Amino acid sequence: MKILFLEDDPIISEIVLEFLSESYEVRHCFSSQEALACAEEEAFSLYIFDINVPGISGIELLRSLRTFNDATPAIFITAYQELSYLRKGFDAGANDFIRKPFEVEELVVRIENIRRQFSMDEEIKIGENIYFNQTTHQIGTPKKKVSISMKESQILHYLVRNKNRVISTDELLQNLWEYSEMPSHDTIRTYIKNLRQIVGKEHIVNIRAAGYRFE
Repeated sequence: MKILFLEDDPIISEIVLEFLSESYEVRHCFSSQEALACAEEEAFSLYIFDINVPGISGIELLRSLRTFNDATPAIFITAYQELSYLRKGFDAGANDFIRKPFEVEELVVRIENIRRQFSMDEEIKIGENIYFNQTTHQIGTPKKKVSISMKESQILHYLVRNKNRVISTDELLQNLWEYSEMPSHDTIRTYIKNLRQIVGKEHIVNIRAAGYRFE
């Protein structure tokens, strides 16, 4: 699990980073500009953003990322107690909040809850007797185990994480490829075709002129 951690307080940063690094891969940033650059360069499983940071706020940063179809789950850290910040954060696309001061163990509990909600475990059930292992890039069916490419694995995992939501080709491109490496729409269609042949067309539904939905 790869986390982008935005926090400008050096003491909190050091404590949280040291603790989380024991179980997760963590990229730490001190400013929203730095975090935005990281989000554009790499794919992350989770964002943990402090709200009050140098540059634009964590809320505005997440709102900007959501504008570009970045659906990465996000947890906000905040010292604010006002309900208005809670409302603004969820309106911007947050999935959870944690208020300062907090125990690092509580943050881990919230991270693991996000992991369960978005099916980030190594092996997940994606259909009747169909299992997907995102680490080994394999799909297991009652008859056989099929190896897929890393990109096919990333696409399938993204669709599963966003189950029952229509995902456009542009959203897949923006979230799973760097700008300089983006393939054509035909390449995405080929990946999807291969996946549908393995897991079944009833699970990856083609929504004409809109995209794909995992059911």
